[in-house]
Amino acid sequence: MRPLLYLLLIAAVGFAVWRVYTNKKLAAVQKENEANQLMNQPVPVQAAPVERRAMPIYLSGLGTVTPYYSVTVKARVNGQLDKVNFREGQDVKAGQTIMVVDPRPFKAALDQAKGALAHDVALLKNAQAEYTRYKALFEAGVVSREQLDLQLSNQGQYEGQIASDKAAIETAQLQLDWCSIQSPIDGKIGLRLVDPGNIVTANTTNLVIVNQLHPIAVYFTLPENQLPQVLDKLRGEHKLTAEAYDRGDTTRIATGELMTSDNQIDTTTGTAKLKAVFDNSDERLFPNQFVNIHLVVEQRGNALVVPSASLQSGTQGSFVWVVQPGNTVKMAPVKVGLAEGQVTILESGPSAGAMVVVDGADRLRQDAAVVVSAKRAAADATQGK
Repeated sequence: MRPLLYLLLIAAVGFAVWRVYTNKKLAAVQKENEANQLMNQPVPVQAAPVERRAMPIYLSGLGTVTPYYSVTVKARVNGQLDKVNFREGQDVKAGQTIMVVDPRPFKAALDQAKGALAHDVALLKNAQAEYTRYKALFEAGVVSREQLDLQLSNQGQYEGQIASDKAAIETAQLQLDWCSIQSPIDGKIGLRLVDPGNIVTANTTNLVIVNQLHPIAVYFTLPENQLPQVLDKLRGEHKLTAEAYDRGDTTRIATGELMTSDNQIDTTTGTAKLKAVFDNSDERLFPNQFVNIHLVVEQRGNALVVPSASLQSGTQGSFVWVVQPGNTVKMAPVKVGLAEGQVTILESGPSAGAMVVVDGADRLRQDAAVVVSAKRAAADATQGK
């Protein structure tokens, strides 16, 4: 009986081992079949055309938008801030009255100076009359030369006092005029820093900031090894176009012109500071905004251009996947000339009009079937421009 049980147990174990082995083999075959089917399925890709067009060759630098002029307005007299004649954020003109300091103390000082002038003018007239009488008496031999000279001296003193009074009137008038605080430049006014009713101190209290935004400047930096070719252009009086792009370096915000470079290199960073000016009539540039500057140093005509995303690297060097008429792909070697942002200039490669894969290249192989998204391909081609 016991030998029979052993035989049954051995048979059961053998059957179980056989079933496990068979299942693993079937799973491996099924997985291989699925992999073969997957490899034979068309690969979804996005493609964009190769183009021949004019391409700007530019130098890239990080920049900060800065007002062309910026003035921190301060009072030039001490007193109580009486009025604020602007709306925060509005545009103002040079000479426009934007704030008023209480003028009454300065008006009183002006009236006092004018009264002193009238008093001294009356004294001068009396001194002139006295001098005339003493001169006649001197000529008649009644008074001495010393008495005549004393009258002449008194007349001169009053004349000097009158000149001083006139200067005091001018000073008082100037102080009164300074009670009306005017914008020194055309520009956009900021948030007020002092409210009406506060006492302001001359040349100390900051009242408001006025920034000129039309035009506007951008300060940016370039490595010192790129500076010579820029300076050569400037010395040759070539106008260099500067293009401002957003923080992501994808969207062009404004186009301007390089004005000048700084007169020294920053030794801590090895960079040179340059200044570009933009018209900014649409106010898309704003002070302290971070931008990427593309300084165009050359225009290369009829360049062979592909999207940078289409470039692949392998043991044979750089290449792109070209979509063939039968919706298959082939590997096409390329010689990269110069990368310019999202596009790359090729020295050699596929002809213009060929469609190259820009997304989905990781699953491709030679002569693999593909499905191209025409809508996305058109969108990518438009973005490349």
